[in-house]
Amino acid sequence: MTRFALAAALLAAPVGAARADLPPLIPRDVLFGNPEKAGVQVSPDGKQLAYLAPDEKNVLQVWVRPVAGGDAKRVTSDEKRGVRQYYWAYDGKHLLYLQDSGGDENFHLYAAELATGKTRDLTPHAGVRVQGVDLDEKFPDTVVVGMNKRTKAAFDAHRITISTGEDKLDTENPGLVLSWTTDKDFVVRAATAVNPKTGGYDVMVRAKPGAEWKTVKTYTNEEQGQAAGFGADADTLYVIGNDKSNTMRLTKLNLADGKEEVIAEDKEYDLSGAMIDNRKRVPLAVSVTRARTEWTALDPGVKADFEVLAKVRRGDFGVNSQTADGSKWVVAFTTDDGPVSYYLYDRGTKKADFLFVNNSKLEKAQLARTEPVSYAAKDGLTIHGYLTTPVGVPAKNLPTVLLVHGGPWARDNWGYNPQVQFLANRGYAVMQVNFRGSTGYGKTFLNAGNKEWAGKMHQDLVDGKAWLVGKGVADPKKVAIMGGSYGGYATLVGLTFTPDEFACGVDIVGPSNIVTLLKTIPAYWAPAKALFAKRVGNLETEEEFLKDRSPLFKVNYITKPLLIGQGKNDPRVKVAESDQIVEAMRRNGKAVEYVVYPDEGHGFARPENRLHFNAVTEQFLARHLGGRAEPVGEIRGHSGETK
Repeated sequence: MTRFALAAALLAAPVGAARADLPPLIPRDVLFGNPEKAGVQVSPDGKQLAYLAPDEKNVLQVWVRPVAGGDAKRVTSDEKRGVRQYYWAYDGKHLLYLQDSGGDENFHLYAAELATGKTRDLTPHAGVRVQGVDLDEKFPDTVVVGMNKRTKAAFDAHRITISTGEDKLDTENPGLVLSWTTDKDFVVRAATAVNPKTGGYDVMVRAKPGAEWKTVKTYTNEEQGQAAGFGADADTLYVIGNDKSNTMRLTKLNLADGKEEVIAEDKEYDLSGAMIDNRKRVPLAVSVTRARTEWTALDPGVKADFEVLAKVRRGDFGVNSQTADGSKWVVAFTTDDGPVSYYLYDRGTKKADFLFVNNSKLEKAQLARTEPVSYAAKDGLTIHGYLTTPVGVPAKNLPTVLLVHGGPWARDNWGYNPQVQFLANRGYAVMQVNFRGSTGYGKTFLNAGNKEWAGKMHQDLVDGKAWLVGKGVADPKKVAIMGGSYGGYATLVGLTFTPDEFACGVDIVGPSNIVTLLKTIPAYWAPAKALFAKRVGNLETEEEFLKDRSPLFKVNYITKPLLIGQGKNDPRVKVAESDQIVEAMRRNGKAVEYVVYPDEGHGFARPENRLHFNAVTEQFLARHLGGRAEPVGEIRGHSGETK
């Protein structure tokens, strides 16, 4: 064999040790490409279905078809990033959707005409972000949004006429309001704000536009709470909070006398979702995510519906959307080892009609099951998480990836995860840890993470690795750490603070210096500064502490391979966060692989870029952990630049 032929053969063959007992490699485009159909919503009148699907250029658009079946019509024409958030307008003429530019998160609100596909930008203001889209059946030509048009640091409530684009300032932000709440007459009457003195949250209410705001609920900086919606009368406000309990619960507050009634709660886990009857303005059901998501009906009729849906198929279900009268639901079933399945459910007939799955190619793939696990951390705190092991091989002495979630005030959940399935298919055990500071487990667990970045939060990850090794699942010499955002920071911490624990690391948009991270957050994150001071550290009084918890200043301790991926337009974790640690490593003679995507922000939205970075990732892991990898091949359209 000639030298050239040998090189070509090596490029064509999968990297890493081939295992005859592992299933076939699942192509990256099956796992990380665009879905076939996703994000299904039924129209308010129940006559049409909308969903996201790629166009001929592989860009996600909104498509609409009759509920009864027939041809689908594309109603949006996004040119590059693809649509991901959209809403049915109640006028029967428009769909609304949000889109930013290159990942900068300055979302604009667009209106697309169903009949013509003509699209208009309802918020054509450079550098301005739209958040909190609110619609009301009784005002079909109106949308209320939060917009930082007057000042970049605060979101005022704006009332926009969909048909004409007329924009009126509805309510000026009186301080640090995070979200607005409208009543039964579509009037902004409640607001959830950060208290600048305490760093906690305040729920404020006013009698009418122009009236004085009055604080009706106050939360300390170790509590959470927000207005969830008004009831059918002016004096009923539903609230989600944990001021008088360890967990987030739903209560009904009587604004006339101040009395508060508990509607739903779980003593151990936070409420994670709610279904609302928008006409009667009452909660119908709530969900709690324990190991898996479980729904509790508050309405007897809904209880009967849930009993029917529980028998439809395996998996956890949720109601994606409902008609204005609540007679029809779009229900999505999520499972750990298959695609999302969508059904149209008729509450009158109690019949669930199958629509489609989001990715039919996954039905032919051998996917792995995900199991909930728990273990005791070093200080005795119980830590929950999920373990996924490869199909076809014993769960013994496996190369392993510790996959760390972002946030960090978020959590991992049970269900299909393309990154988990990708890694498991390549031969790795995958451990997901809901370390202290993660949400969903009550405020005591959340606050156990205060000022524990690179401290006990990281120790929980190290303890998770030790638990896996102790169970015989993980090869102690072949455990990688990987994650995005906070998970990227945890990766950098893993290789600097605990350099002997991990064989390698993959950091995606992770901050390297907490000081520069906090100094460069977007202006509209001003309300979060007090929260960061409480949970991470005070930039004004604890800068040395924050530096001590920053991987940038410990690059000399890195001895293991590192791969970094970064979006150039990231508004949260600026590209400088990755640039500076790469520069410091190379200045100190440390090797690092670095890929930057000039058309991305905080994560990789374009499928071409997802495919590219995961191709780079699997080659990297195969070299350092010994798993399998699909040949890189030609990935057209990606923007990745190796630095």
